[in-house]
Amino acid sequence: MSKKDLRKDAKMILDSALEAVNPYNAVKKAIQLNGSILKVQDREIDLDNFDRIVAVGAGKAGAPMASALEDILGDRLKRGLVVVKDGHLSPTRLIKVTEASHPVPDARGVEAGNRIAELLTEYAGPNTLVFSLISGGGSALLVSPAEGITLSDKQKTTSLLLACGADIVEINTIRKHLSKLKGGGLASLATPSRVVSLIISDVVGDRLDSIASGPTVADHSTWQDCREILTKYDIYGQVPEVVRKRIEKGLAGELPETPKPGDTILKKVGTFIIANNRGALSHAKAKAGELGYKTLVLSSTIEGETKEIARMHTAIAREIVEADQPLSPPCAVITGGETTVNLGDSTGKGGRNQEFALAAALEIAGLNNLLVLSAGTDGTDGPTDAAGAWADGETVERALAKGMKPAEYLAEHDAYNFFAPLKDLVITGPTKTNVMDIRLMLIA
Repeated sequence: MSKKDLRKDAKMILDSALEAVNPYNAVKKAIQLNGSILKVQDREIDLDNFDRIVAVGAGKAGAPMASALEDILGDRLKRGLVVVKDGHLSPTRLIKVTEASHPVPDARGVEAGNRIAELLTEYAGPNTLVFSLISGGGSALLVSPAEGITLSDKQKTTSLLLACGADIVEINTIRKHLSKLKGGGLASLATPSRVVSLIISDVVGDRLDSIASGPTVADHSTWQDCREILTKYDIYGQVPEVVRKRIEKGLAGELPETPKPGDTILKKVGTFIIANNRGALSHAKAKAGELGYKTLVLSSTIEGETKEIARMHTAIAREIVEADQPLSPPCAVITGGETTVNLGDSTGKGGRNQEFALAAALEIAGLNNLLVLSAGTDGTDGPTDAAGAWADGETVERALAKGMKPAEYLAEHDAYNFFAPLKDLVITGPTKTNVMDIRLMLIA
């Protein structure tokens, strides 16, 4: 097979995975309305028991999720507000969709968070049904700083956590303890309403208290965890003083913990995961099989330092090329999850998927009939317009011919500027979904 054929197949496999986690379709599949009976997965709710139905939410998939809910509920839906990342708008009729910054929050996120809090407070009651539409990116978009915490404090803390290599669970642990809405806060404001939370998971293992920082579920993290995380990455002394003081007050028992399992405010909350990384990988596997590849899905829960994970993947690819194991070509090895990059003092441009592809390129240099693809399912890898990048056995050779030194680009975490002149960036545009990353190795 030619390199062009491999890329064509990889693109078809990626597209199939993304279609499997289309937010509009996921909501329509999860919810069916028959008369007044709403069936949400395996649970039934009689809508005639409610005087008011409202919808709130946050995340990159918020707009298509809202549109699907509108189509299902029709005029039963009274009001709604969902906040999405810039560039992720799509048409809705009743539910207002507003944009804000991601991954570092901005004033628009604060305004949206405050309006959501006001809406919940206004409509809260035993005869109110609240739909919570949650997807990846919600942590940065659903912003309502705790008392004494400013937007600037949250921005600086978030930036430090993103740069130090903390994973999403660790980042969201801090976020939950600096917010009024995260870590069960949204459910608290909605009490005593009935809450149905529809979730598209962007977290390894589908941890409910980490997806968008768990606004409607019990939080398993503590003030002690917050201090340990900031200490672990040696940034406890760098976060704003007011953040440290808040954590210390929490440790001293002067501030309450986030809602924990069994808390009464969570009794009327139903939580449903309607799309996740595992589902995307399943469809990727099916499409690869249709195209004639033997397939192996290694895991949907891959975590760790990006360069090390890339070396692990390419070691498997080499074993296939040299020893026909664990599969013989033509084959596809598929993984998912979310790796991390510790930027240090680097000023390079890129993201974890582009860095994965660059690290892989160095490991597979000279190998024939092999393609590596790594892409974020949201279409945005780091602060770039690329979802990820491709790499093959000729990538390093082509870069050297242009006078580029691949190892130096990797050391500077500058994968975007490495792949751009090679025309090897994967550009999808915003997909309006988010179930972490997909990595694919095709061996012809």
